[in-house]
Amino acid sequence: MPTTITLVGLGPGDPLLITRAAWEALAASPHVYLRTRQHAAVASLPKGPSYESFDDLYDQIDDLSEVHHQIAERLLDLAIEQEGLTYAVPGDALSGDATTSAIRSGAAERGIELVTHAGISWVDAACALLEVDAQSGLQVHACEQVIARLHPNLDPDVPALIMQLGNRYLASQLKLTLMNLYPDGHPIRLITALGTPQAHVISASLHELDRQASLDHLACVYLGALPERSSVASHQDVIARLRAPDGCPWDREQTHTTMRTNLLEETYEVLDALDSGDMDKLCEELGDLMLQIIMHVQIATEEGDFRLVDAVAANIAKLVRRHPHVFGDAAVSGSEEVLRNWEQIKRQERNDAAKSLLDGVSRALPSLLQSFEMQRRVARVGFDWPNLAGVQAKFDEELAEWCQAQTAAERASELGDVLFSLVNLARWYELDPESALRETNQRFARRFAYLERCAHQQGVALEDCTLETMDAWWDQAKQEEERNP
Repeated sequence: MPTTITLVGLGPGDPLLITRAAWEALAASPHVYLRTRQHAAVASLPKGPSYESFDDLYDQIDDLSEVHHQIAERLLDLAIEQEGLTYAVPGDALSGDATTSAIRSGAAERGIELVTHAGISWVDAACALLEVDAQSGLQVHACEQVIARLHPNLDPDVPALIMQLGNRYLASQLKLTLMNLYPDGHPIRLITALGTPQAHVISASLHELDRQASLDHLACVYLGALPERSSVASHQDVIARLRAPDGCPWDREQTHTTMRTNLLEETYEVLDALDSGDMDKLCEELGDLMLQIIMHVQIATEEGDFRLVDAVAANIAKLVRRHPHVFGDAAVSGSEEVLRNWEQIKRQERNDAAKSLLDGVSRALPSLLQSFEMQRRVARVGFDWPNLAGVQAKFDEELAEWCQAQTAAERASELGDVLFSLVNLARWYELDPESALRETNQRFARRFAYLERCAHQQGVALEDCTLETMDAWWDQAKQEEERNP
């Protein structure tokens, strides 16, 4: 006879909620192993079988994932030795239990057959208390699954139920993780003593989650959807609706080419928001930039070129490959070595050892930024001045040659060399020349606007003012900026 393990769900706690099939399977089994005795129904289980638990592993090991792995391994080994073995878990044997998932994987590898008797799940019990219809849309995760990520893998447009909070520390970690997605004051409903007659629901705000009493394995938390559609999927759905046959005529007419200028404009508006330091403006402008990105993705989806998931998956894989010091065993001494490794990995990915290192520098970049990126790339492979003095001397040399140029063509060529050398000097000082010039342009615009206001206040046209007067106003503008930076 093949080796068999019977998996049984004990329901959420009340022994009356154990299914008849599960009860009969327990009663007929000579050996019943419980994941834990910390369950309200254990004291009322059928008499006759020998009951053993894995509570010792929970006491000995802090890492829950390791506990669940060891339970599965031990049970699979016991199944070879003991005929008719039954494994009983709280809730449902098919969902929401990490040990039964591991057992199913291990049993398939070892040729062990599984017989499963489902039970009423913790989710069923929670939904009954919350008066929530799970079929209307509900995300269910264990607390340990959510806090294992630095950003929660939840859809803010769909209600979420987080099970088995465990203790106050885990609840605190869960709160901090969820706050990456939900506002601090987002309403929550906390269930304590789930599966027992003492179960009740507490309404609170997310930031109060870890301040509640009875935060244990019987506690779970429910979060409703955000009041406004907020997911990337909803964003793409709105754009798809705009481009639908009965959507917006303008949006339907757009192509990758016609949207090119919009993408460039929105990118510069993001940079402007960054320079201003206005976080509300930055939030708005990043949203506008996302619109451009999702629009291009939607066009590509409609034309069968690629989908959003393709772009995201490719980017995630790229980030993991290019950070072996984070996702692998590589060691680095600092950020400079990280950048060198990045370029080396890029060349390996593209199998372009024979191509130029500079081929990947976009020709669409502004000239200063393009020059900066070219010089930064070649410096990573050692093509650089040994010290700042050499960089400064090169700039002085190019400046002198420009001053000595005789023809317009020579002056244009030498000016390019001066600017190129100046960009390199900025790189050595760890300055972004593109941003520096943009900030100077903005500063000039503010000061010139001050001159225009002064002229308007005195009832004169700016072109009728003397240079001395405008210089005096300019100095006033500078002083005003220094007083109010």
